Amino acid sequence: MTATEQVNDQTSNQQLIDVTQQALDEAKRRGASAADAAVSRSQGLTVTVRLGAVETVEYNRDKTLVVNVYFGHRSGSASTSDFTPHAVADTVRAASSIAKYTAEDECAGLADRDRLATNIIELDLDHPWELALDGAIEMARECEDHARQLDERITNSEGASISTHRGSEAYANTHGFAGLVTGTRHSMSCAVIGEQDGLMQRDYWYSATRDPADLESPPLVGETAARRTLRRLGARQISTREAPVLFEAPIASSLLSHFLSAVRGSSLYRKASFLLDQLDQSVFPSFVRIHEQPHLPKAVGSAAFDNEGVTTENRDLVTGGVLRGYVLDSYSARKLGMQTTGNAGGVRNLTIEPGALDLTGLLREMDTGLLVTELIGFGVNVVTGDYSRGAAGFWVEGGEIQYPVEEITIAGNLKTMFQHIARVGNDVDERGNIRCGSILLEKMTIAGA
Repeated sequence: MTATEQVNDQTSNQQLIDVTQQALDEAKRRGASAADAAVSRSQGLTVTVRLGAVETVEYNRDKTLVVNVYFGHRSGSASTSDFTPHAVADTVRAASSIAKYTAEDECAGLADRDRLATNIIELDLDHPWELALDGAIEMARECEDHARQLDERITNSEGASISTHRGSEAYANTHGFAGLVTGTRHSMSCAVIGEQDGLMQRDYWYSATRDPADLESPPLVGETAARRTLRRLGARQISTREAPVLFEAPIASSLLSHFLSAVRGSSLYRKASFLLDQLDQSVFPSFVRIHEQPHLPKAVGSAAFDNEGVTTENRDLVTGGVLRGYVLDSYSARKLGMQTTGNAGGVRNLTIEPGALDLTGLLREMDTGLLVTELIGFGVNVVTGDYSRGAAGFWVEGGEIQYPVEEITIAGNLKTMFQHIARVGNDVDERGNIRCGSILLEKMTIAGA
């Protein structure tokens, strides 16, 4: 980034901070007892190429101001994409007007002053990519070409995409907190279709990072997508049975997503969670540790403070298989008579501690069972824990993949499934906010032909 661009960035970021302060000043002028304001500005480019031709080019520029005002225990919220002083004042006026009609809620309000971040650490989140349109198109074509040329059974393509995004977010409240974060996210993806004996399969692959230098190369992304497609050709059904099930790392994170839904404050105070009243109880086997790492440099989920300005911290949700903490913002914490965990806006870099085995080792450990590489539909009930989803993957015998399978359903109950985790792999997928290796379950019901 040039010196001129750095100056422009600083000016732009100062404007965001100024807008939040204008909103707070107007809220005070209208008699609000408390208020906060969140401002975001982002821009990006996405290019998709299919069969060598440019299919879509999307530029986006977005900006938003969200204002929350509190008059005692009454609250109102309004938003705008216009940052002019007149529009900011109108937005605060609208939020104040809404507050007159809302019911009092003793749990509403800003985060407690003593929980707010005072030291905003640098996490190396901002890595702009000066990518010209022609360069993006060339990369997408190279990615798709490598996928299509890998094997003659690759007969069609859903395309390859390149995306680059940069955004800044400022948050301030009347407790005196003000913070701003600028970050980037870049990605490359490819999906292709293979055909054998008149039957078709598709699969995909992608790479996503904060720093464009860390992206996988276009040939690697394309060839990985093609190989994942080819290995699914010749898929068949299997009969209904009970067997061990191994969730491949890219989809194993969905199990942790269901866990998060069950320990989120909003589910708990509504009594709509299968993990209700399970704090300090054994929920997983004793070797399982699940923890947040919000301060990892460059990581997708890293943040020095949450959406309420509360400082983020490394913390364990599960230690020795025992549930040690919930996922709470200030509102849900007050509803439960607890303290915020710094999770307004969600968790940040949630990690399940990896074990010693890679995917190959987990297959040998499983010996005979199902390797799941795709989940279909959403048959999950967070209130009861009942779990039933369509799936595709591979049947494994003697620790080796035998053939691909499709049109099956895997079913169980999450509470039981969590207790029967046999292994967690070291093949950690770090592309998302949940960092997870492959997960082997002792058994599930597999419904087939």
